[in-house]
Amino acid sequence: MAAYDFTAPRLHVTHDLAAGLRLPLERAQANYLLNVLRRGPDDPVLLFNGRQGEWRATLAATGRKSADLVVAERTRPQTPLPDLHYLFAPLKSARLDYLAQKAVEMGAGQIRPVITRYTQGERVNVERLRANAVEAAEQCGILAVPEVAEPERLPVALDAIEPERLLVFCDEDAPVSDPVAALRAAAGNGEAPPLGVLVGPEGGFAPEERETIAARPNTVALSLGPRILRADTAAVVVLALVQAVLGDGR
Repeated sequence: MAAYDFTAPRLHVTHDLAAGLRLPLERAQANYLLNVLRRGPDDPVLLFNGRQGEWRATLAATGRKSADLVVAERTRPQTPLPDLHYLFAPLKSARLDYLAQKAVEMGAGQIRPVITRYTQGERVNVERLRANAVEAAEQCGILAVPEVAEPERLPVALDAIEPERLLVFCDEDAPVSDPVAALRAAAGNGEAPPLGVLVGPEGGFAPEERETIAARPNTVALSLGPRILRADTAAVVVLALVQAVLGDGR
């Protein structure tokens, strides 16, 4: 049997979940299930709330355009949030949506917008970021929806990182070398430490910002190769590298 059931739609809900509960669908969810997906009475739906695992429910019509969900049984136990913090300079809205979704797919447990000198836009729609995180979790079988923080200035964000957390800093000026070897050397020979990833804006970090980041203990500057990548592309590349070498992709 497959680990996940991708044949049934998945919905994130805020309610507590337990067998026998009857939960009303929000209007947008009812429209999605009844009109977009054409689901009918007794069709299965998978529910999760980030606290109590995943549960199978069935649709029970209450009107032509409304329905309840009747919770039946738990299909998977709750998993903890991954201990990977993703810090990034916000981008324009469409690419920011993409970035948030990919960070969730790649196993980020915290999504933290960071305002730098060259950040393109300092106004960040945090609720939209959270909605994108939820949507990615729904589509990818993820049970623990990452926390989305309010934007912070770079110095404040750096001060909030625990000293023991290894911060992987994407630096286009770092020597072009083997990024896998650089990550392994930074982690040492013991177990992989808690991880953080920092990706800057399209214009890169200002010189004084680069110095501030590099001065933080337990930080490694990582080049992603000879090509300059867009910030959203760099995010996917570095998260894949970190997860493959030190994270849950080992």
